[in-house]
Amino acid sequence: IAVPKSCKEITINLKNTGTMAKAVMGHNIVISKTADMEAVIADGATAGLASNYVKAKDARVIGHTAVIGGGESTSAKVKLSSLNAKDEYSFYCSFPGHGAIMKGTFKRI
Repeated sequence: IAVPKSCKEITINLKNTGTMAKAVMGHNIVISKTADMEAVIADGATAGLASNYVKAKDARVIGHTAVIGGGESTSAKVKLSSLNAKDEYSFYCSFPGHGAIMKGTFKRI
């Protein structure tokens, strides 16, 4: 994902085109520093589905959506003021086991 530096906020729109319930095969999007990704995922697994696999008030998380199941949609507004040019950022699914392959780079351009 590449976002112009002039953007102060983005909206993430997520649609799960699958058919399985969120407890079985849910998906979300989390944005954090790439260096924090594994720890955010581990803490999210402990937080569980009721917390959208994101630890409550996790300062490492720039933004995230709710976990959704098949046929569902969600969106979330994310403020970009905390991003800085020195760090690398990623987006990923924090549902257990998904972050290993469901991930990408989040850049300001």
